[in-house]
Amino acid sequence: MTVRLAERRDIPVIGRLLEEVELVHHKGRPDLFKNGGRKYNDAQLEEILADGTRPIFVYDDEAEGVLGYAFCVLQDHTGDNVMTPIRTLYVDDICVFERARGRGVGRAVYERVRAYAREIGCHNVTLNVWECNPGARAFYEKMGLVPYKYGMEELL
Repeated sequence: MTVRLAERRDIPVIGRLLEEVELVHHKGRPDLFKNGGRKYNDAQLEEILADGTRPIFVYDDEAEGVLGYAFCVLQDHTGDNVMTPIRTLYVDDICVFERARGRGVGRAVYERVRAYAREIGCHNVTLNVWECNPGARAFYEKMGLVPYKYGMEELL
């Protein structure tokens, strides 16, 4: 097993993972998420892979191939009018195939994300989690993340 930066050859399996996570979101919030969609198409994934500020890490198992990923975005607040000049690694998305959950895949991916953030001098790692996904929230809490802001809504 290794957690490595994604490559172009990983796009098909990343696409299948994106479909799985989209289904979770659709089931939790069908008013917001379409059924059968993907957050990124293949062309967008190629662009992300070429962008050094948006690393994608994949968990690559020797026997089963890629089982999970983490999409990240480097945010540099240097020169911001209100934020202190820190670097943040924002985790845009983490997904593990349902069949591989509970086997340490998510933990390994997140630990690699955390290590990468330290390597490049980030102050923190941030992410968002949907309220309709309590399993993900519990996972992130187990990894040591704590709330730092809340998103709120009123349905009309």
